[in-house]
Amino acid sequence: MSLTNSGGSPVTSGTVAFGAHVIDALGIDWATVTSSQPLPVPIEAGAATEASWTVCVDAWRVPWGMHVETRDVAVLPGAAVLPGG
Repeated sequence: MSLTNSGGSPVTSGTVAFGAHVIDALGIDWATVTSSQPLPVPIEAGAATEASWTVCVDAWRVPWGMHVETRDVAVLPGAAVLPGG
């Protein structure tokens, strides 16, 4: 994922938040499992950086025949922590 700081000052803290959705064979969204990780800081004003994260979901949360899709990604300022993250 490419992260670009379009602001006028360096980013010195923050969190990237993920929403991993448990999807059944028909495409029905049964649950969302949230997690979060710190941003790779600092990111200077006008600079960009590349980062990647592994999103894990406990096997018991994904019944047989279902799969996981990470559909939601958000960058949050400061050291925010999501429930379950």
